[in-house]
Amino acid sequence: MGLLDDKIVLINGGTLGVGAAVARAASREGAVVAVTGRRAGPGGSLVTELSEAGGKAMFVQADLSDAEQAKSAVLDVVAAYGRVDCLVNSAGLTSRGSLLSTTPELFDAHVAINLRAPFFAMQAAVADMVAREAAGTIVNIITSSAHGGQPFLAPYVAAKAGLIGLTRNTAHAHRWDRIRINGLNIGWTETEGEDATQRTFHGAGDDWREQAAARLPMGRLGQPDEIADFVVLLLSDRSGVVTGSVIDWDQNVLGGLD
Repeated sequence: MGLLDDKIVLINGGTLGVGAAVARAASREGAVVAVTGRRAGPGGSLVTELSEAGGKAMFVQADLSDAEQAKSAVLDVVAAYGRVDCLVNSAGLTSRGSLLSTTPELFDAHVAINLRAPFFAMQAAVADMVAREAAGTIVNIITSSAHGGQPFLAPYVAAKAGLIGLTRNTAHAHRWDRIRINGLNIGWTETEGEDATQRTFHGAGDDWREQAAARLPMGRLGQPDEIADFVVLLLSDRSGVVTGSVIDWDQNVLGGLD
């Protein structure tokens, strides 16, 4: 028996990085997996990979910066499988901006992906669960930077800190519906997106991972498959009654000083 046997799991931003790792882990644990993304290429490749491994999967092409598409992606999965049991919001925009350099357009872009998309995806998923009078689980991928973060992450931090509040608010609102909603504040993680970010915004070379690892307590960056296993646990009944928790998944300790 897998932890997610026969569950319908929708992963927003699920074609690359942490989202794709969650899709693989959920599929291994018996879930039917749906992933959203803007590009059909990566989405189709992941669906093929999961199907060839014996799983069931579908790709929903969606631009999550559009609130209507964030909602319709959920409805597409409900139309295909009859329900959504679990939702993971893993899409994220990490482009840089400080308080002084951020334009209204950049700020709005961060809010659209990092806060508004999860809001309306949860709205649609919870509406489905409530209509069926069925329990469900949601995990929001947030960031340890939401506690304050670096100066060059001002709009990102603003939106992700909002997602922390939203996670707790909705968990409280729907606890009597048996819908559990939790979040993960993930630390520095090695993904395709992070590689592009380091090269684009920080002029990093091919050895940036080694340089980063040398500055971290555990001597390495976090890995998507490690986060994915934690997400699957939170989605499953093995995490018990836990709801409204925002867990720091990081190797640095908030408030700790040397």
